[in-house]
Amino acid sequence: MEVARKTNHVIDLPIQRKKEIKLRKILSNYQLYLFLLPALVYFIVFHYVPMYGILIAFKDFVATKGILGSPWVGFKHFERFFESYQFWSLIKNTLGLSVIQLIVGFPLPIFLALMMNQIRSDKYKRFVQTVVYAPHFISVVVLAGMIYVFFSNNGLINNLILIFGGDPISFMAKPDWFKPLYIASGVWQETGWAAIIYLAALAGVSPELHEAAVMDGANKWQRIFHVDIPAIMPTAVILLILNVGNIMNIGFEKAYLLQTPMNQPAAEIIPTYVYKMGLQQAQYSFAAAVGLFNSVINLVLLVLVNKFAKKLSGTGLW
Repeated sequence: MEVARKTNHVIDLPIQRKKEIKLRKILSNYQLYLFLLPALVYFIVFHYVPMYGILIAFKDFVATKGILGSPWVGFKHFERFFESYQFWSLIKNTLGLSVIQLIVGFPLPIFLALMMNQIRSDKYKRFVQTVVYAPHFISVVVLAGMIYVFFSNNGLINNLILIFGGDPISFMAKPDWFKPLYIASGVWQETGWAAIIYLAALAGVSPELHEAAVMDGANKWQRIFHVDIPAIMPTAVILLILNVGNIMNIGFEKAYLLQTPMNQPAAEIIPTYVYKMGLQQAQYSFAAAVGLFNSVINLVLLVLVNKFAKKLSGTGLW
């Protein structure tokens, strides 16, 4: 018995020592943890605590009874959504917009960053950066107003069409035009801003790599393909994973502002549908169920894409 106790005491000492070392490291870097604290408090208070409200997706919520007092209904609201005639239309519209926007909008900031990185004149580079960054600071409401001004029946584009002898096009009334207008305006507004992170990654590329490539006889395009692109690839993979993980959360504001009774078959997406069901029709439980379904799809896509990216490139979120 005494031998066993001694043995256990010997084994416990390293464990205790490791705990002391960890505690000392934490205490020696307490300033960093204090900086981290506000972010942790924010996420706990505004993201994790409200998650108990997910319960209303499985209840018939009655405001007078509260969340906990409302009766349980299981998956009733999910079944109603899956069986509704709008289900496949909403999925098609949401995924259609998101996927096209990802295909068109994701490579363009990379291309723009690579091109801006080749500008040698600092003055011209700052001018280009100002021009391409500025649209990001326009609010979505103002952007939607600009689209209406340019593409309405009496707008600038239709006036130009009439000048050249064509027939005016009802851009805001035709469902076929909703996606091109939505995606083109998004690309114009966000491409420059999205290029910043790639420019930051390119700034970290060692000049010695380019010098070595020049000595080996590489031209400008070869240096871009063999030095710059590999340097920003980990950043691009991480951003791609995050974009795919958020693919069902396409911007509500612009979609809602550009909706008209005529283009609604193409413009109605899950976020706008949740808003109308929840806030306009007061079907809180049903709207919560649809929103939860949307979030679960995003989570599944995030996990799958992260796993695939890690196997393919060795880079992932975790």
